[in-house]
Amino acid sequence: MINAVLIILFLVWAIFASAEDFKKREVEDWVSYSLIIFALGLRFFYSLFTENFSSFYFGIFGLIIFFILGNLFYYSRLFAGADAKMMIALGTILPFENSIIQNIKIFILFLFIFLFVGGIYGIIWTIYLSIKNKKEFKKDFLKRIKSNKKILISSFLISLFLIFLTFLSRIFLIPALAFLIIPLLYIYSKSVDQVAMVKKISPEKLTVGDWLVKDIKIEGGKIKSNWDGLTKEEIKKLIKNKKKILVRYGIPFIPVFPISFIILIFTFKNIIDLTF
Repeated sequence: MINAVLIILFLVWAIFASAEDFKKREVEDWVSYSLIIFALGLRFFYSLFTENFSSFYFGIFGLIIFFILGNLFYYSRLFAGADAKMMIALGTILPFENSIIQNIKIFILFLFIFLFVGGIYGIIWTIYLSIKNKKEFKKDFLKRIKSNKKILISSFLISLFLIFLTFLSRIFLIPALAFLIIPLLYIYSKSVDQVAMVKKISPEKLTVGDWLVKDIKIEGGKIKSNWDGLTKEEIKKLIKNKKKILVRYGIPFIPVFPISFIILIFTFKNIIDLTF
């Protein structure tokens, strides 16, 4: 019973957060914090009713594990702040079993699904953005191809050499494909980033957490570009500066959470006890 309610709770919050991410490219902190409070509160009162506090303790256990994971992804620059907070909040939901080992298995299963879905989702978004901005993308992509011609030719020759070596052993096939594909993927991603994710906007349109493309010099010093994004104080200084700002926007990544969560529930429903 408790697990079914937790599943519904997470999906409602995650779908709302996804809509906010699509609309504003940001999710307010209260969304993730309130999910943590409601999930742990629900586990606590369920534990009082059943006189068995294992559900509450496992909620705390999940919170600690996913707090570590969320911060690991954040400081590795794989997550933005909202993504990390949603990952942390999810930790209060995912312990579905009355066993540490079983819950760890569920955590690992979710992470595998999440990384796979996230990769596919990211590819689809970059394809969409390159098509949406096809003129600018084509121009920038060809320019980068020309400027990196020597690297691409060298990579192609190494790949060709490794392909010949595959006649001796198939072990050379993967590095051959890597030398052929990775440089092109890198140039492709840089072009998508430049034409679709970097915007020049008025400082009045800035919001807390926006990422500067580069450091901005202002009177009395400069505002540094960093992964934490802009603060309210920094935005006020930029508004006084009155110059347009280059800002980098990410893709709305929060939807990966409910998608991965639903896949976990329906794919592995036989090993997840929904009556815990």
